Amino acid sequence: MPQPPPERSTSAPPARLDASMSLLTHVMDHSLDEGYAEAAARREGDGTAGLPRKTRAKLGLAAGLVLIALVVTLGAAQARVSAPVVAKERQELIDRIDGETDAADSLESEVEKLRGDVGERQRAALLQHGGDQGELVALLSGATPVEGPGVKLVVDDADETDLGDDGPRGTSGFSDTGRVRDRDMQRVVNGLWESGAEAVAINGQRLTALSAIRAAGDAILVDNRPLVPPYTVLAVGDGKTLAETFRSSADGQYLQALHDGFDIRTSLSDQKKVRLPAAPSLIVRTAEPKAADTGSGAADTGKGTS
Repeated sequence: MPQPPPERSTSAPPARLDASMSLLTHVMDHSLDEGYAEAAARREGDGTAGLPRKTRAKLGLAAGLVLIALVVTLGAAQARVSAPVVAKERQELIDRIDGETDAADSLESEVEKLRGDVGERQRAALLQHGGDQGELVALLSGATPVEGPGVKLVVDDADETDLGDDGPRGTSGFSDTGRVRDRDMQRVVNGLWESGAEAVAINGQRLTALSAIRAAGDAILVDNRPLVPPYTVLAVGDGKTLAETFRSSADGQYLQALHDGFDIRTSLSDQKKVRLPAAPSLIVRTAEPKAADTGSGAADTGKGTS
């Protein structure tokens, strides 16, 4: 006889004790938000999961610092190794420069000695072959030092050097300052010669008929030797007459105009005795009379100087 199937209970399961706290239970069971979980899963799939971004940045910075330190260390080590070689080469260059400088100084001294010897021989030749006019020739050529009565003329720059465009130098290109220029000293020296000076020197440097007064920038050169202001001009001659004649000459009035218009400082006084040295360099030239015309009608083209 078949047995009847077991009776199934149709009653509901017993209620959970925390059924009334479903929200709290959900929070406890799902503490990580689904969005964070999806992002973590996505990073794992892309292979980008790992250390946080800040940690990676710190590690990258540390690696860069280590690399920089390594490069600096290697550079310092290489510099330390090459330092003795560089120092040796530098010392060799210094020694070569010192040697060449000493050689140049020696040659310059030799040149000055030879120049002085040539000058002495030229002066002796002037005195020996000048005949009755030997002393006068030596005086005019600056071959010998001279002394006697004369004048002392001091010319100096103005205290203020921006004095306008008017005055005797307004169109000469030197109107921007109150400095003494080479053209001014040329006129002063030529005025003294014209007034009767027998010998002239500027700042102790003797002038001759072949001396050149030029400019190099703001400096005045006499025979390529620079002068420094104030410029002291000594001239041998009859002191009182020479001073008066120069003041009344065109060049003396020019110098006075520079003083009035540009405040260039000047002073002129006669001296009982002034002494001028010989010229530092001497150029000897001779002149020969031109040959008389022979009546052939052809002009003699021979040069009269040698």
